[in-house]
Amino acid sequence: MTSSNTPSTGDKGLVVSFGEMLIDFVPTESGVSLSESSGFLKAPGGAPANVAIAVSRLGGRAAFVGKLGDDDFGHMLAGILRKNGVDDQAINFDRGARTALAFVTLRSDGEREFMFYRNPSADMLLRPDELNLELIRSAKVFHYGSISLITEPCRSAHMKAMEVAKEAGALLSYDPNLREPLWPSPDEARTQIMSIWDKADIIKVSDVELEFLTGNKTIDDEIAMSLWHPNLKLLLVTLGENGCRYYTKDFHGSVETFHVDAVDTTGAGDSFVGALLNQIVDDHSVLEEEERLRKVLRFANACGAITTTKKGAIPALPSDCEALSFLKRQIET
Repeated sequence: MTSSNTPSTGDKGLVVSFGEMLIDFVPTESGVSLSESSGFLKAPGGAPANVAIAVSRLGGRAAFVGKLGDDDFGHMLAGILRKNGVDDQAINFDRGARTALAFVTLRSDGEREFMFYRNPSADMLLRPDELNLELIRSAKVFHYGSISLITEPCRSAHMKAMEVAKEAGALLSYDPNLREPLWPSPDEARTQIMSIWDKADIIKVSDVELEFLTGNKTIDDEIAMSLWHPNLKLLLVTLGENGCRYYTKDFHGSVETFHVDAVDTTGAGDSFVGALLNQIVDDHSVLEEEERLRKVLRFANACGAITTTKKGAIPALPSDCEALSFLKRQIET
């Protein structure tokens, strides 16, 4: 069962995001455990869906490919995508499985811990034969994470979608978005995350993911470059309040972020990725020119920083106007 079609308009290239969308239950107070929280707010989430909405909110064209439960939460999430201008024609609904849920603990510094309810959830049950291949072939950028690699049949659907997008000429963008509790073991997570590493043109990892994948607590250029592969065009390491580092075959460097009062870091990395992809979807040459790339990453850092100033991922994702106003204020102060 597929959802209704919400076509995107405009001449911009299409960013197609593949993977999970779920409901986050966020505590109404920070700094307490799940059992101590007096209440929760439901918030739409899932990194690939956040990226699609981030692109759309910044004025780009985005579509989401995935599977939701044929339940109230699933139809609510599809509605949120449509409301935010994301093409939802490649969403399937599963009558036999529920939409995934996650309970999120917010620490006092705005960082998060997760407890997931997926046994199995609908997103894990997407099959290769349910993919909208026509939509996937129309992508200029195809973005994905690693959660869709954990179990079959979704893993096979992920591999098929990635292969079809690549054959059609899309730029492949990979953000592993490590959620350790979802994997059978840390070793399995490492193995599967790295199993598709050499397919991607752009890879973004956080400092925590860099440490997890390399087994090294030191964050430096040598450690980062141990993750380089010959077909990669851009490797990014995000460093939270310390900005990001970038690596290409010809140059590397770092871009500082903007200091804000962080309330909730949920979605900051997705906002960063969405901003980057929206800036390069129609001009891949940005990846080969350092000054232009630095400008794009500064904009992406701004979007990430803005997202931390409100609770929940999707409500906090900035519009183009908000991001530009924020940058202007930074110059003036």
